[in-house]
Amino acid sequence: MKLLTFKKENKEQFGVLNESTGDILNVSQLALNDHPSLPASILEAIEKGDQFIMNMKELMEKEDLSAFYENVDSIEWLSPIPKPQKNIMCVGKNYRDHAIEMGSEADIPKNVIVFTKAPTTVTSHLSEVESHSEITNQLDYEGELAVIIGKKGRSISRDEALEYVFGYTIINDVTARDIQKRHNQYFIGKSLDGTCPMGPWIVHHSAIENPNQLNIVTKVNDEVRQNSNTKHFIFPVEEIISVLSKGMTLEPGDIIATGTPAGVGNGFNPPKFLASGDRIDITVEGIGTLTNVVK
Repeated sequence: MKLLTFKKENKEQFGVLNESTGDILNVSQLALNDHPSLPASILEAIEKGDQFIMNMKELMEKEDLSAFYENVDSIEWLSPIPKPQKNIMCVGKNYRDHAIEMGSEADIPKNVIVFTKAPTTVTSHLSEVESHSEITNQLDYEGELAVIIGKKGRSISRDEALEYVFGYTIINDVTARDIQKRHNQYFIGKSLDGTCPMGPWIVHHSAIENPNQLNIVTKVNDEVRQNSNTKHFIFPVEEIISVLSKGMTLEPGDIIATGTPAGVGNGFNPPKFLASGDRIDITVEGIGTLTNVVK
């Protein structure tokens, strides 16, 4: 099941994609009218977890909900979680080949590298990404699988880690490389407004058999730049969740970006940084394609 957030008639709403028709079941309106027990927002749905998914499947099979469907062309896309309650947690250098392209074999990490992006970075599928040309001329892309936590937990073992996952989405960890280098750390260069496109939706974990076995491809203006598979993670999803939860409570709606493979703009010689008008398409197997254009 694919859950998404959108704007209709200037109201933020959330729904479920009908994959056979491509239309969206407006769950917010369904809750408001006929089924008040349903969650009114995607964060509430994530907190209800698998029970929400089961309830929705039953409703969609047994009831005529045609009055609550929206045509996908009539909505304004929003990020699946438009206003994250915390910073987005991001894993750095989680592919051996990316660590090398950003430095050398000496840069391959022995422990999980974690940084964050501010909530104000979040934007949606099909939104324009601001170039921030007044402060950077080295804007770069990073296609990534993202994990959405669905259950509160701390000190989670690797064996139990996937039980805490609600679902998965796609993130473009857009980065100002020059700002990143200038400040000798990640946060500022990765937290410019609107530099975390996310979406188009969250895919429930039941549709993804193994998050560590997914093809991931990034194209810029139809040129393939990144082409890899999450089987090349240095630290698999289970280990990332386990490490993050040691002494820190993970909560429903927390977002974890799992790292990017080789092929970022900074890795080319000469570099291929983003410019105004560039289109970035990131496709992750089992999820879909996140598309954005640089403003």
